[in-house]
Amino acid sequence: MGIDTESRNALRELLDLIAEVDERWAGPEWNLASADDVVGAHRALLHLLEGGLVGAFESDPDQPEFRRIVTPWRKLTGDNPDAIYYDAPVRPERRYVVRGSMDGAVYVSITVEVGAGDGSMATRTAGVLNDTAFDVDDRGRFEIHLGGAPRERNWLPLEAGASRITTRHYWEERLPAAADPRRNPALRIEVVGGAPPSPPPDDARVAAGIRRVGRFLRSRTLEQPPMVSRQPPRFVSLVPNVFPAPVPPGDLGLAAADAAYSMAPYLIGPDQALVMHARWPACRCANVSLWTRHMQTYDYAHRPVSLNRVQTRLESDGSFRAVLAHRDPGVPNWLDTEGRAFGLVFWRFFLPEGEIETPRAELVPLDSL
Repeated sequence: MGIDTESRNALRELLDLIAEVDERWAGPEWNLASADDVVGAHRALLHLLEGGLVGAFESDPDQPEFRRIVTPWRKLTGDNPDAIYYDAPVRPERRYVVRGSMDGAVYVSITVEVGAGDGSMATRTAGVLNDTAFDVDDRGRFEIHLGGAPRERNWLPLEAGASRITTRHYWEERLPAAADPRRNPALRIEVVGGAPPSPPPDDARVAAGIRRVGRFLRSRTLEQPPMVSRQPPRFVSLVPNVFPAPVPPGDLGLAAADAAYSMAPYLIGPDQALVMHARWPACRCANVSLWTRHMQTYDYAHRPVSLNRVQTRLESDGSFRAVLAHRDPGVPNWLDTEGRAFGLVFWRFFLPEGEIETPRAELVPLDSL
């Protein structure tokens, strides 16, 4: 008989949760109807489990450190080929200093997330500070203060419930920055005034860490109903191949409040292509990328599955067309579906100026291109 500990109880709870996610989330209850759908869910489940282990298992707001949220091999909650994201735990009664580098990015921001202290997906975004509101020196370095007395610049408050911060670095380059090992924002976070070392990992602390991993996993699976079972945000369409007008996401958890989004599912037959007509607005940066139904980017490290403004070939009037197809049609701005008949198309526009033209799409025979 094994020795009874709280950590063992927590581990069994996590194993039971994984079995429940497999039985329910990876099946018809979440509108999965084929073997390929189930395989995709299992891949997403393992990526989420890794994300929880990396970001939530040993997470201490008194001794915080930045950890990369997604990578080319760990994809979750809507990653992006042109962005590198980090997060770190915080608590509202403390003050912190964040130091880092622009590292050549065209847009950098920090957001404060509420409701994520137990590993849960954030319930809302409580503040955003982008690089228009903090100072950057001639070497691209910056320093940002969190919590404490208000400052005119370089500062974000930590309201009650603030539990994590998320950083966003966006690049517009020929190759996806998220797959570029040379990119290093060199982020550090320190508690102002210091903090004593954390206690050693005893039974209670290890059990709490395992349960944070469970909350991380549950909140991103069983607590996220299928898209068609609820009213989506205004920027999300439920109609295949029809995009809504791009709008800001408001304080939606994990969203960037200073951006505008537009998302729709695509549906393409084996000998069809989806031609998207669009125009990049005046903004700091923008891109369009392809996701699985589980909000994982396609293989941007080896395939053309996204476009930013630098990568896009424009028409003479400044517009462009991007072509989703299962194989290369030999035209500019091809987005590789990886042979997937169904997926998601997500548009992002950061710090847009004026009205954004809504992308429109049409299905055409592939050989007509």
